[in-house]
Amino acid sequence: METEISTSTWMMIAFIAGLVLSIWKMYPFLVNRTLEDDDTGEDAHNYLVTHMYKVLKECDATPSNKELHEKMLAHEAFDKERFWRFNLNKLNQLLNIHFAKHPHLNSLKELHKEAKEQK
Repeated sequence: METEISTSTWMMIAFIAGLVLSIWKMYPFLVNRTLEDDDTGEDAHNYLVTHMYKVLKECDATPSNKELHEKMLAHEAFDKERFWRFNLNKLNQLLNIHFAKHPHLNSLKELHKEAKEQK
């Protein structure tokens, strides 16, 4: 009894073999650990919020977003090597997330006031 393999079966076998081969070749390039300069994790977020509060506490008047960004970058405690991608857009995202987590805060002015009241 002779069994023939159809063309679609051969195509499926070739596709699966090619898929396995490409995954095997690409696996070393996939990121499977946290990078040293990763600024997207929970610890990086907490560091930036703490640093923001520290900078706001040192300010006499409420800064604008741009002024706050410049002061955060210029502060001596800022880790420039780890947060080299920190820009104004990243600060705006940080502020929006912080305002969403803390509904009693609606503006940078209220955030500055709260930072000043902390010990």
